[in-house]
Amino acid sequence: MNASGMGMRLMLDILTNILAEFWSVLGAMSPYLLFGFLVAGVLSVYISTEVVRRHLGGKGLLPVLKASLFGVPLPLCSCGVIPVSASLRKQGASKGATTAFLLSTPQTGVDSIFVTLSLLGPVFAIFRPIVALLTGFIGGSLVAIHEDDGQEIQQKPECTCETGACMVHPKGKKLVQVFKYGFVTLAGDIAKPLFFGLMAAALISALIPQDFFAESLGTGFLAKLLLMAVGIPIYVCATASVPLAAALIAIGVSPGAAFVFLMTGPATNIATIATVWKVMGRRTAVIYLLTTAGCALLFGTILDAIYTATARTAAPYMPWMLPPSLKTVAAVLLLAVLAWSMYASKHVHHEPIPKDREAKMLKLNVTGMTCSHCVAAVTSALKGCQGVETVDVDLKTGKALVDGKDLDVEALCNAVVEVGYGCNLDAKPAQAE
Repeated sequence: MNASGMGMRLMLDILTNILAEFWSVLGAMSPYLLFGFLVAGVLSVYISTEVVRRHLGGKGLLPVLKASLFGVPLPLCSCGVIPVSASLRKQGASKGATTAFLLSTPQTGVDSIFVTLSLLGPVFAIFRPIVALLTGFIGGSLVAIHEDDGQEIQQKPECTCETGACMVHPKGKKLVQVFKYGFVTLAGDIAKPLFFGLMAAALISALIPQDFFAESLGTGFLAKLLLMAVGIPIYVCATASVPLAAALIAIGVSPGAAFVFLMTGPATNIATIATVWKVMGRRTAVIYLLTTAGCALLFGTILDAIYTATARTAAPYMPWMLPPSLKTVAAVLLLAVLAWSMYASKHVHHEPIPKDREAKMLKLNVTGMTCSHCVAAVTSALKGCQGVETVDVDLKTGKALVDGKDLDVEALCNAVVEVGYGCNLDAKPAQAE
């Protein structure tokens, strides 16, 4: 065989290995992720923002603890949690409770817990939500201790929404809402990052030799610092980060170092830090960032000690293994769900507005939206403003069309800014003849 033929054979082998790794990870996580979607849908319907809000007001550490507990199972990413937190704060939640919610919520959710169980085993799956709870409580408590009494309750803004910023499902039969949120809305939100996470994991597993990381950098504190430096500024979905962590462990990263990435990646990013600074203030933003970094390093070290003491490995154990046929069926079903959710988010949920009507509507440019929760937050904020009759927000274009009487552009944009997004007037509506 000539050099050209050998090169083609090598490339084909590499591609085959990448696809095999992709399918292997997809099959392992699919049954658990599908079940996680179902549980997330149930939580979305039966635990509303209004229920959460009632428990987060008042002073002391009890609201902080409640906020941490509420945040752990909710499937909100670091961008989606911002408008919900801003809404909670405006409705009377303390800064401490709001910070606790901000810290605990994006680190994990019911969907990512099940995926963690499928790829990293029960120790990781139990440890991760416990740390999310503790991190939220620690950070929220630090903010509560330094919180000024006079800042406990904010003045109610001109624009309000009584239903809460994270009510993303329309009215109707609850069972339909459960499946619509879990298998369309949530699935559509994580489809792209999940795909890229799976591809990155497959590339790492196929191209980098086992124990490469341990031999080149080691598995100690330096590895944790490096992965923390990578995780803090970037946005990584809590679910999509799990296959990445599993791939890192396979090439020699310690479980604790992988956990540092699992925690800091979903918990925060540059945009989230900037928004927290704007919405909650400088001191809260600093505490938020330092708590994330400090707890990631601390609990990553503890996790390494647990695995060393128990002589376990961060991998699925036999009780959690499923038959290959079930994995294959679940993988095909998950791909179908993700494909449909992405199609539905573009072609089903957003109905075009007639051109003559659109020309008369107020057009706003909204920046910072990344998922359906963002759209729901902006829609909810605008609908709460005086004179607003209808609102249409398009995630793809970043446009918000508002119709109503005697609309105040400044009040509308302020309402959007208050839930964590940028806003400016795109164009004035055409005058009716």
